[in-house]
Amino acid sequence: MFDKLLPYEVSHLILGAYFNYYHNFKGITKRAQIRFENKDWLGIQSDARLRLSLYRDAVGRTTEEVLELLGTQKDNKQVWKATKDYFTYEVKNFNTRNIAETFYNSVYRHSHKGLSADVDHMYVHATATYREFKSTDPINYTFDIDPDLKYTFKSILRRYRFDIPWEDLKRDVQYLQKTFESVILGRKISIADFQIEIIKSVFFRNKGAYIVGRLKSDKEVIPFVLPLLNRENGLFVDALLTDDRDVSSIFSYNRSYFLVDVDIASEMVDFLRSFLPSKSLGELYNSIGFEKHGKTVFYRDFLRHLAKSNDKFIEAPGIKGMVMHVFTLPSYNVVFKIIKDHFAPPKSVTQEEVKYRYELVNQHDRVGRMTDTHMFENLVFERGRFSENLLEQLIKDAPTKVQLSPEWVKIKHLYVEKKMTPLNMYLEDASWVDAEEVIDGYGYAIKEMAAVNIFPGDMLLKNFGVTRLKRVVFYDYDEIGFLTDYNFRIIPEPRNEEEEMSATPYFHVGPNDIFPEEFPRFLIGNPKLREIFYRLHGDLYHVKFWRDMQERLRRQEIVEVYPYRYHERFCEKYPEK
Repeated sequence: MFDKLLPYEVSHLILGAYFNYYHNFKGITKRAQIRFENKDWLGIQSDARLRLSLYRDAVGRTTEEVLELLGTQKDNKQVWKATKDYFTYEVKNFNTRNIAETFYNSVYRHSHKGLSADVDHMYVHATATYREFKSTDPINYTFDIDPDLKYTFKSILRRYRFDIPWEDLKRDVQYLQKTFESVILGRKISIADFQIEIIKSVFFRNKGAYIVGRLKSDKEVIPFVLPLLNRENGLFVDALLTDDRDVSSIFSYNRSYFLVDVDIASEMVDFLRSFLPSKSLGELYNSIGFEKHGKTVFYRDFLRHLAKSNDKFIEAPGIKGMVMHVFTLPSYNVVFKIIKDHFAPPKSVTQEEVKYRYELVNQHDRVGRMTDTHMFENLVFERGRFSENLLEQLIKDAPTKVQLSPEWVKIKHLYVEKKMTPLNMYLEDASWVDAEEVIDGYGYAIKEMAAVNIFPGDMLLKNFGVTRLKRVVFYDYDEIGFLTDYNFRIIPEPRNEEEEMSATPYFHVGPNDIFPEEFPRFLIGNPKLREIFYRLHGDLYHVKFWRDMQERLRRQEIVEVYPYRYHERFCEKYPEK
């Protein structure tokens, strides 16, 4: 090999690895429909986890191969600059150019341990809008809305081929017609002004398949989503979702990513954003499985925001955590969390255990009740954006993770997640109507996490947040564990007066023993709120709920948790007589 061509060879090694990664990514995604048809729910969940690990494994292998090929030139900046130039030339006409650039960034950073962003040798800023890449064949079907709505819905459903029979297609079409007519009447819009545009690829997650699209006119875009389920008697449409709240929840950052076949990710994201305008581009890339590029897009957006703002980072509102130091930028909708170097009693977890649990949540089904996070290493901020008081506290809490220079603050390891209002703070000013709604959500959050084999450990209100849509979400992971690992017990009756009056437990308590009848004493302090919780979710105070759920999980049952409001289901709207 000619020495001058070393950068060319390295760039093509990375490019070949990217092709292989993308091929495997799409292969896992494409088999989601087969698993859905076969009711292989465990297989779908396994594939969702496998696809997440695919990127990391590919980057790790590629980095080793690149460093071996570079040999003594591995630290030569000119070689790396030329490598990036060759890579840029090769991918400039790729329809997945943006994803390929992120893959290159990952290999470069893994080849340079301790590195922050490097503008000269990485794609820190976007090299294009990426909107110049469009499918020669549209990614969506377009339907005019026939006066005979049944004809329109039959036409839509027949576009999607499944190797399973419909349970009752005629019934589903009738339900779609009824629901659609009520939507049009409720919104007071003219059907004649709209077309229905439906993405050709089906979105799969857990037990559901989703036909995703929009009602579009010259003036308005309305979500249009059909959840499909496959049960004993075949395939059926479960709902028609046109409400922003339901559709936003389906694409929430608190849920696992979809398995959906995508050719041009930027084009898919643009389509989704047309009816999900409150979602950031990064969130939408995450939702369709491109988690690492979603992180890249978030970081670019964050840099742009820093450049056009001048407010300073502050301590995040709420009760200070014993494990994490949390700060935020008031003008930006995220919080930054650093693991403290030492935890005050009674916390007994280690830093590595905390990292493991955050990774566990990233890999697990978050069921809409556990917030997604991005982990960053060696993130650099301008020192002038921090108050000296905040810097002093960061150095005190995490001296091994925070480095200061006259100009910069470098944080070795931190998590970034969406900003929410802590539940305890939300309840301080909430009306009784809102309070009852979020207390109900708090109970459902605990139950739905249990349904995916997660026990939060510390269930205090301060560890839950309330989102923009008033959804209650858990965000403190340092004590979570698998529900099936715990022993839910009834407190034994005291054998005598001495035991009854004892200030300390008179019976053995193991490290994983949980006594649900103790929950009323510490979960909710306000008596009125405690009464609401008991009325709505009093079963959480009894071991029966927990043991029954453990038994279902041990049978490998996938417990039903719907990502849209239950009353939107056709079985609720149109109960059979």
